[in-house]
Amino acid sequence: MSLPSFEWPKGKRAAASFTFDVDAESGAIAHDAGFVNRMSLMSHQSYGPLVAMPKLLAMLNRQEVSATFFVPGFTAELYPDMVRRIVDEGHEIGHHGYLHEKTTDMSAAEEADMLDRGLEALDKVAGVRPVGYRAPWWEYNWQTTKLLHERGFLYDSSLLDGDAPYSFAGEGMDAGSLIEIPVDWALDDWEQYGYYPGWTGSGVIESPRKATEMWLLEAQSAHAGAGCFVLTNHPFISGRPSRLTALEELIVRVKSLEGMWVAPLEEIARHAQSVCADIYRHRRLVHPGPQPGQDRVLLNDAVLR
Repeated sequence: MSLPSFEWPKGKRAAASFTFDVDAESGAIAHDAGFVNRMSLMSHQSYGPLVAMPKLLAMLNRQEVSATFFVPGFTAELYPDMVRRIVDEGHEIGHHGYLHEKTTDMSAAEEADMLDRGLEALDKVAGVRPVGYRAPWWEYNWQTTKLLHERGFLYDSSLLDGDAPYSFAGEGMDAGSLIEIPVDWALDDWEQYGYYPGWTGSGVIESPRKATEMWLLEAQSAHAGAGCFVLTNHPFISGRPSRLTALEELIVRVKSLEGMWVAPLEEIARHAQSVCADIYRHRRLVHPGPQPGQDRVLLNDAVLR
């Protein structure tokens, strides 16, 4: 089954959403709990909520853009005033795990616990019940859709197999569906700017001019093709001065595209829910087994089952 075509609201020819993953310290700690002892690394991560977020929120206010902020529960507990300010200024809060966990090896029970801990933290801190989810590291599992549906989520934004939103159902689901609003690694600031010695990145930190030129081309192509441009930024990365300036310039250019609907993901998902009649089901592939010349013992037995 192929992904269906998509219809935008009357007068709109495409959509764009500016999204922010407010990881702060959580992503680093999830990668290595010992990182809590690296003071410089922790300061690098805390730049996001402490320094970048006020500037970022002011910029969005100047541009009259409502954005989506995906917040791990741990981040919300560390910076409750910041999360409440996001809500007070009219932006959407999405679920982003509890500690930005790597979910690829989680059982359904473990992943359910992670989802519930994140929901509890966001509710306790800001009184919000997110309808959107973004998997930490964009590592979505075959079981995730059912878990999200059981918790009343409307949409996910973690998968990479489309240019526009679509409706999909997961394994073990006989009824119901979610909306997927696809992402892409080319539209993530981490790949352009993300670097910290001993943790992440190649050491090549791109110019904001190069990054935003690429993103503008992506937005223009989405506009021409009636697609959905979803940019993912991290405040501790794109909240640095020159990058924030370039991001604002990009937003101005994207807003100027005729018929481009700039909206938070929840609004896009609710529209998609009203127009997506077909429900897509992802196909889980069967591992083909060892190939000629390949040592069977090197293959993961779990993959072969």
